Amino acid sequence: MRMRVIFVLLVAINMAFAVTAEAQKIETKLGLYVTAKEAYDMWRADPDEVKILDVRTLVEYVFVGHPPMVFNIPAFFQTHRWDADREMFAMEPNPEFVAQVRKWAQAGDTILVTCRSGERGAMAVNLLAEAGFTNVYNIVDGMEGGLVKDPDSVFNGRRMKNGWQNSGLPWTYEINLDQVWIPEKFKAAIEQVEKIPNTEN
Repeated sequence: MRMRVIFVLLVAINMAFAVTAEAQKIETKLGLYVTAKEAYDMWRADPDEVKILDVRTLVEYVFVGHPPMVFNIPAFFQTHRWDADREMFAMEPNPEFVAQVRKWAQAGDTILVTCRSGERGAMAVNLLAEAGFTNVYNIVDGMEGGLVKDPDSVFNGRRMKNGWQNSGLPWTYEINLDQVWIPEKFKAAIEQVEKIPNTEN
């Protein structure tokens, strides 16, 4: 009986540490948090004053989809360098992130930050807090939500817990170029391509 009690206690302690570790990944210096549903309700209540910032990569924004009212400025870029510890391709910071957000919003504006699942959102919020932004919330479940952790489920390992897409909130694949940050070096390249005459006819 005593061994059973000890085992149950150890499992509970491990679960508590796991939950704490997950929670720490989405904590921010400002301590302002909302779920995707709460973020949508905040925006609907005051769409002229509440801004939603998507800090995922452009590829995620385009191919995974996005809320129709968000502005996309990536906080990090995907690299081709493999991170064996995290079993994923490493990310690197966007050196222009804060400067671009400053062009889009004021330091006192209400900004709700989303990423895939809350972790990059927290890092982006912290970068903005260090730059003097004071009213920036992390959307803790992000666009895709958390992983299903149930080996008996056909959805095991998929991001189907909470998140913008799983909460019945509006999202789209349509692109509004006025809501996407494009680095100047790429704008110049795009302009050059657009000047090339179309010889097909």
